[in-house]
Amino acid sequence: MAKNENETYDSYPRDGFDNPPIGPVGVHRGARSVGARMMPYIVVLIIAALVGALAWGLFSGELTKAFGGGSQTADQSQTVQSANTDSASKNTSSDSSDSKTSSSDGDAANQSSNTDDANSSNTDSSDSQSTQDEQNANDSQNSSDESDQSSAQSQPNKASAVRVVNATGIAGYAASKASVLTGAGYTSVTAANPTGAALPDTTVVWYQNETDKATAEDVAKTLGLTDVQQASGLDVPVVVVLRN
Repeated sequence: MAKNENETYDSYPRDGFDNPPIGPVGVHRGARSVGARMMPYIVVLIIAALVGALAWGLFSGELTKAFGGGSQTADQSQTVQSANTDSASKNTSSDSSDSKTSSSDGDAANQSSNTDDANSSNTDSSDSQSTQDEQNANDSQNSSDESDQSSAQSQPNKASAVRVVNATGIAGYAASKASVLTGAGYTSVTAANPTGAALPDTTVVWYQNETDKATAEDVAKTLGLTDVQQASGLDVPVVVVLRN
């Protein structure tokens, strides 16, 4: 049969191979939809979320509560809370008792301290009063001694030794003056002549110490003399030197 050069694809009868699928086939498939492309990621995210929730439930105990362990846990929690409440109550009672005991001990200690302070204050006051009394007694004694000493100094001692030296050249002059002193109550009067020691130019009454001053003044008054001087190196308390 002669080939008709005008024949085309449509000139032949159609069969199963003449109805291919629309679009690329095999490795040349067309682009998928957005939902088809995102589906694997969505599945992975869902699986990861489920695994994380399961792990969290196991570690936190929520999964056990969800499957019947919640009641036992609640009972345990209530028991622990009750035990804690009882312990707190006991501690509060113990603290209150300790506080009362401490307060009682503190009051007793304060009372004892106040008593000790009062006793110490009384003792100190007594000691201070005793010291003050002793000091007053000493002052009074010292004042009395000073008064006695002053009185003794102001009073002539007629038992003191008195020497009358005759430097006039008149025989018996010293003895006559000594007799005047003896008549005035002096018990230790002697008459003597000069011994070569330096003699004053005028009649004078010498005394050695301040305690002898009153005696020297009384001797001068008894003899009618006025010149009374303190001198050193005397061998008797009072020396009367008679001059012309």
